[in-house]
Amino acid sequence: MENNNIVSERKPIAYCLYRVSTVGQVDKVKDDIPMQKQVCHEFAERQGWIIGKEFYEKGVSGFKVSAANRDAIQELRAAAERKEFDIFLVFMFDRIGRIDEETPFVVEWFVQHGIRVWSTQEGEQKFESHVDKLMNYIRFWQAAGESAKTSIRIKTRMQQLSAEGIYTGGNVPFGYCTVNNGRLNKKGREVLDLAVEPTEAEWVRKLYEKTVTEGCGSYKLAMYLNDNGVRTHTGAKFQSESVIRILRNRMNIGYARNTDAEIPHLPHLQIIDETTFERAQYILDQRSKSFEDKRTIARQTKSKNLLSGIMYCAHCGGRLTSIVYREKYIRKKDGSLYDRSQLKYLCYHKSRGLCKCDGQSTYVAERVDKAVIEVIHQMFESIKGAPSEEILQKRLKKEMASNKAMQTKINLELKKNTNQLERLQEEIANTLTGDSVYTSEQLSSAIKTVEDRISTQKFQLEQLQNEAKSKKAAVEQIRPMFEQFVGWSQEFDNCTIEQKRMIISQLVNRIELNKDYEITIELNMDYKDFCDDWDTLNTASTVVA
Repeated sequence: MENNNIVSERKPIAYCLYRVSTVGQVDKVKDDIPMQKQVCHEFAERQGWIIGKEFYEKGVSGFKVSAANRDAIQELRAAAERKEFDIFLVFMFDRIGRIDEETPFVVEWFVQHGIRVWSTQEGEQKFESHVDKLMNYIRFWQAAGESAKTSIRIKTRMQQLSAEGIYTGGNVPFGYCTVNNGRLNKKGREVLDLAVEPTEAEWVRKLYEKTVTEGCGSYKLAMYLNDNGVRTHTGAKFQSESVIRILRNRMNIGYARNTDAEIPHLPHLQIIDETTFERAQYILDQRSKSFEDKRTIARQTKSKNLLSGIMYCAHCGGRLTSIVYREKYIRKKDGSLYDRSQLKYLCYHKSRGLCKCDGQSTYVAERVDKAVIEVIHQMFESIKGAPSEEILQKRLKKEMASNKAMQTKINLELKKNTNQLERLQEEIANTLTGDSVYTSEQLSSAIKTVEDRISTQKFQLEQLQNEAKSKKAAVEQIRPMFEQFVGWSQEFDNCTIEQKRMIISQLVNRIELNKDYEITIELNMDYKDFCDDWDTLNTASTVVA
């Protein structure tokens, strides 16, 4: 009878799960799969269990990937339903998962299906009491928290390294390369740094130059690079999207991340100046669909008309488009061919009958362009020869005029109230001796009122002083803009039509064209202050002769 019982006993069968979050952990010393496997085998041997199947998960995050999406967990569940094994063995319970709202119930599911769940480090997880269930949940809640904190630490450190110009993996932006400066990380491995690639950087500068000075669009720029044999880092031809990514990349001005967060400036990674970068961003924004109603820059540069993108009908407010009007016929008088093409601005709304526009349908572009250029010339003439410092100080004086007047007024009132407070305080002694015309209550109330006035005036004065400092800083910030304005004045006559179009589109917000060729020009406010006689110039030039 005893012999039969011994024969019928069998050793429990254990199925094992080994998991690492990253593929790189597979060959590491600590917590890698070979180590987990060895410990589980030794543990099973001590317990008298037989290792049946082993499941491997390489590069699977137990914090990010649900059990429903993990093949190993699903295979283990199916085997449990078929009663193939008795024990689910892992190195530690967090190998099953780290999702606090899911993993505790995965463990409980196996136990409910007759499978004992064991960890070589934490023992068996049972569900015989409410305390067992609570401890099971707390374990995975802690594991989830550790994963979240680890994720935050890694993400933060990666952002810090990136902001410092250290290569952290992924695609290297066009214009840059990785270099080995001999630095090692904590594990003794080489760390690569980002650096400017001279040849590519020169192409990046050309992209910005053509965007800002010629108004070239991303498609035209992509064709420009491709025609010159320039290729991306993967060897592919450039597309519009890849050009826009280059133009939008803040690394080109020395910031290693495209973010508003406070990050260090890295001069050794700067390819272009910030003024050029910001002008390029303005142009890209203007050409986006979200700016359609406010756009002052033409989306395309192939038009031969100088003012494409900023011309509007003064009657209906619609944008004027550019057309080539061709007139061709045989003269009756002598039978000769008359063939003439002429550039015109067309009121699209009127030509299509989209509204009741009482303006002209078309305007001869040459007449309009000539009048606008004349106004631009007069603008530039107004600043030629004037010292830049003198003009900037004039701008500052204008900005500070009202501020200074208000400070003077408040200072006078403050002095007056301070003197009054001193007299009231001197009256306190008379009140104590009964020689004052005021009661103590009246005097106290009067002093409180004057003190409140003084406090308010000091606050107002402080605000005005801070505002004055801000205005001074703002004037310094427009120095590059003014220098650009002067540069335009010197080069305008020798520019190509594309360059002239870009200069005018940045100087002018809107040009309205009325019937009989009356023109009204709305100047960009940033540049209006550089031309004191703008209103006179605009009024004198609104009617085209």
